[in-house]
Amino acid sequence: MSEQVRAAVRTRANTTEIQSFPMPEVPDDGALMKVEVAGICGTDVKLYSNPPSDDPVIMGHENIGYITKAGSQFMARKGVKEGDMVFVEHYVPCFKCEWCHKGEYRLCAGTDWRKNPDAIRYGYTPLKREPYLWGGFAEYMYLPWNAVLHKVPDGVSAELAGIVTPMANGIQWALFDCQVGYNSRVLIQGPGQQGLAQTVACKQAGASLIIITGTSKDRARLEVAKKLGADYTIIVDEEDPLERIMEITSREGVDVSLDCTAGAGTIPVLLGIEALKRKGGTLLIQGEMADFPNFPLGKIANKYITIKAARGHNYESCELALQQLASKRFPLELITTHRFGLKDTEWAIKSVGGQGEKDVIHVSLMPWM
Repeated sequence: MSEQVRAAVRTRANTTEIQSFPMPEVPDDGALMKVEVAGICGTDVKLYSNPPSDDPVIMGHENIGYITKAGSQFMARKGVKEGDMVFVEHYVPCFKCEWCHKGEYRLCAGTDWRKNPDAIRYGYTPLKREPYLWGGFAEYMYLPWNAVLHKVPDGVSAELAGIVTPMANGIQWALFDCQVGYNSRVLIQGPGQQGLAQTVACKQAGASLIIITGTSKDRARLEVAKKLGADYTIIVDEEDPLERIMEITSREGVDVSLDCTAGAGTIPVLLGIEALKRKGGTLLIQGEMADFPNFPLGKIANKYITIKAARGHNYESCELALQQLASKRFPLELITTHRFGLKDTEWAIKSVGGQGEKDVIHVSLMPWM
C-alpha cells in the first residue's frame, strides 16, 4: 500500500488541485476504504461553484469501496471484514441523540455542517481536520468508529452501487415522506438522476400514474424515464404542463408532486400546487431558495396541502435502495452514463452541471481509473 494518498481537492470555487496526503494510521475502532466509485450529483455542482466556506475540501459524498484495513473493534461493531464492498453514508453522526436512535442520521447535529462547525460529513468536511481523507474524490477514505456503513449485495457492481444515494433519496422522499403507494398519481418534475430514482421508487410502490417533466434538452433523459416506469412525459418549454397534466388526469390532478429540478426557482413549486388534487395532496419541495415572495399560502390552506422538505435519506431507505439495485427489476444501468478518473474531476462535475459531456445523468468518479 502506498504511503501517500492522491485526492482531488477543491481549493476554491471552480478550482481543483490533485494533492497527496499521508496514509493515515488505522486505530482499533477505525478503518480505511479504497474508493472504487464516488458518485457526482447536482449538489456537488452547486458546492463546486459556490462553496459554503473558503476552506479546501475533498468533495465526494456518494461513496462505494472496499475495506482495505480495519481494526478489530471496527469490524466487530460494523459487522464487516477486510475485503468487503460497502456503501458509506455521507453522514457521520453522534450515535447518542434521538435522531440517531431512529436511524435518521441526516438530522443529527453531529453531521449538520450548516449549524455545527465541528460536524463531520463526507464531501463537506474541511482539510484542516485530520486525517484529511473526508471525501470520496480520493484513492482512500478514512472511516472513524461512527461511520455509517452498508454492505453492497453480491452481484451489484461498484458502479451500479454508486447510484444508491439517489435511489435511497427516491425511497425516502416519495415513499416514506410523501406516502406514495398503491394507486397513487404522481408528478415528478425534473428527469435527472434524482427524478429517475423517484420514478423507480414510485413504480415499485404501485403508483398507477407517473408523469415526469423536463425541458427540450432532456429528451434523452425522458426516454430513460419511460423505460424506468413513467407513463407520460411532458416537455415544459413546448407545451403547457398544467393543461397537459389536467388532460391526463381528467382534470382531477395528482396526489403527490415531487420537485427534483435544479435552479428552476419558484416555477416547479407553483406548478406542483396547481397540479395537485382538489384537497389533501402532498408537495415535496427543495431547499434552494432563501425566500419565496408572494408565496401562495392561501391556496396551500384551501387545498389542504401537506408540504414536505427534501432532505437526504435514513438508514432504512439505504438498505431498501441496495435491495432494489440487487433485484435487477429495472434497467438501472441506464442511469450510470459516464465515468471519469481523478484527474478529470473538474470536467466530471461540469458535465453533471450541463457544461461538459452530453446526455449525462449520473457520473461515476473512479479514482483508480
